[in-house]
Amino acid sequence: MVDAEKQKIAEFLDIAGDFLGNGYKSEPREYNLNDAPAPAAYSGADSLEQIAMEIKSCRSCPLCQKRLNAAAGEGVAEPLVMVIGEGPGEDEDKQGRPFVGKAGQLLDKMLDAIGLSRATNCFIANVVKCRPPANRDPFPEETQACAHFLDRQITLLKPKFILIAGRIAAQTLLKTSEPVGKLRGKFFELEKGGMRIPALATYHPAALLRSEDYKRPAWEDLKLFKSKIDS
Repeated sequence: MVDAEKQKIAEFLDIAGDFLGNGYKSEPREYNLNDAPAPAAYSGADSLEQIAMEIKSCRSCPLCQKRLNAAAGEGVAEPLVMVIGEGPGEDEDKQGRPFVGKAGQLLDKMLDAIGLSRATNCFIANVVKCRPPANRDPFPEETQACAHFLDRQITLLKPKFILIAGRIAAQTLLKTSEPVGKLRGKFFELEKGGMRIPALATYHPAALLRSEDYKRPAWEDLKLFKSKIDS
């Protein structure tokens, strides 16, 4: 099947999905329909450096086409907590680091309030490593293309706890369509790399910047998370 035929099929499936969903046609998607080779397999022992190198050269989905810098992740190598968000924004795309814009600065303050820091006991990453255009939600095929990177990071880092920031990260990691408002306030167990890791979902710091209404429940989530760590 040639690329043009693949494109028509993809567009038809999008239109059908829109019709069956809300009846409105969504913005057209970008597709990487070339028969590109799979990412090169890594040799020897896996490492965070190896994963970061593969992320920087990855071309498995269309997000690579407009990125400035991929944001692989940042923090300590043996974290107590791994924080997982959605994806890089404009500032993160410029710097190649996760959570460095206004939302990232707020996240640092939130973590500091319960004794956590990317400098001492946390590792911060996202479900997608490249910025979606105009900060739109990443498409399922984009989160899927990045999934093996995140899985390998979790397996290597072996965090004792995971804090999930925001709807996209929560729905991706917990494999659900429930809104984050229904997922927050309780612990789940993520099975990764033979481990069962307690995970708590809460609102993304960007949501707190948009609305004061999310600040109190987010603080309640952080207190619950701190209590779990201390226990």
